[in-house]
Amino acid sequence: MEFQDVVRKRKMVRTFEDKPIDPAVLDRIVTNAQRAPSAGFSQGWAFLVLNGKDETERYWNTTMSTERRTEFGWPGMFNAAALVVCLSNKSAYLARYSLPDKGWIDRDEKRWPVPYWDIDVGMAALLILQTAVDAGLGAVFFGIFDQAGFRKAFGVPDEYTAVGTVAIGHKAPTDRPSPSLRVVGKRPASEVVHRGRW
Repeated sequence: MEFQDVVRKRKMVRTFEDKPIDPAVLDRIVTNAQRAPSAGFSQGWAFLVLNGKDETERYWNTTMSTERRTEFGWPGMFNAAALVVCLSNKSAYLARYSLPDKGWIDRDEKRWPVPYWDIDVGMAALLILQTAVDAGLGAVFFGIFDQAGFRKAFGVPDEYTAVGTVAIGHKAPTDRPSPSLRVVGKRPASEVVHRGRW
């Protein structure tokens, strides 16, 4: 698929068919995530790949109560063949920038104007979304609100923060888009692109 087609076709898909995806495609998706830019080449990311019903069901049971799942507006999301949890590790960045070529020996987090550890993981998540589109699949990115429960259930070390999860699978023939699209709509370029000055 041409790159412009990937960008144009990328949207959050929330309804999946209940069928597996090719393991080689999943490997390509995760490999591409590791091609994301990384401040100082810190690579302070990790990806927890959950493939197949047994693994994805454990995730859903950990992150959503049964009551919440029955009330959830997109039950077809639970059919996603795979989930990739995207995690950041702030300490990897602080350690990297304390090395001689960077010279911030004190590892003070205040030196960072924004949390690049999370930004870099966000860029990796976008590569996951785009690679899924390129493979003819659908995907959606969403947050994890119970970090402690998630860490405990999957043995994730404390220094990692789950920035979000990408659900990946075969798109169902019909998918109900988020109502936000209708309520807010897409902002025109004239409101968001400023050339030369604000």
